[in-house]
Amino acid sequence: MKGGHLQIVVCGAGPAVDVTNLVRTAQQRSWTVAITATPSAMDFIEPQPLEILTGHSVRSTYQSSPGTRRSLPATDALVIAPATYNSINKISLGLADNYAMTSVAELIGRQVPTVIVPFVNAALAARAPFRHALASLRDEGVRVLLGPDDQWKPHPPGSGNERQKAFPWVVAFETAAQLAHESRPATSGHT
Repeated sequence: MKGGHLQIVVCGAGPAVDVTNLVRTAQQRSWTVAITATPSAMDFIEPQPLEILTGHSVRSTYQSSPGTRRSLPATDALVIAPATYNSINKISLGLADNYAMTSVAELIGRQVPTVIVPFVNAALAARAPFRHALASLRDEGVRVLLGPDDQWKPHPPGSGNERQKAFPWVVAFETAAQLAHESRPATSGHT
């Protein structure tokens, strides 16, 4: 699929500083991009350069200005990356305690093709709540890039700084674009 609108939700983890890799990958394929950040992610990113790059404000809070559009823009795909242990568990449970989580809940509810790329250590990934969250999200049709098939796995505790350089930004976009293409209704070539 060439072109579309990608919504990115970035969470507070080391790879967040490199979210421009995802933005540029999407833009090189004629996609527009908007970024929403969890409150914790704001400590990892610099909104102004991202706003210049995307042409959209980085959202991290609700807007309460009168006359401001409150609904989400038309979105062809959603990528949540890097997704933290906390955010993945919240998303699975449908918790919407901040603007980013509310946006994610709504977009998944709208059946927007969604890709989550976790950035968790092996100790957290071994926890039953996390395993249940992944299974629940996959059952709901969310594509979670984690495991041998995705060539992305949890890192050993304490090794996140080394692992973040290998974060699969391009794979995240390509997977989202493919899901968006597959979800579009087929058009008939008959006249």
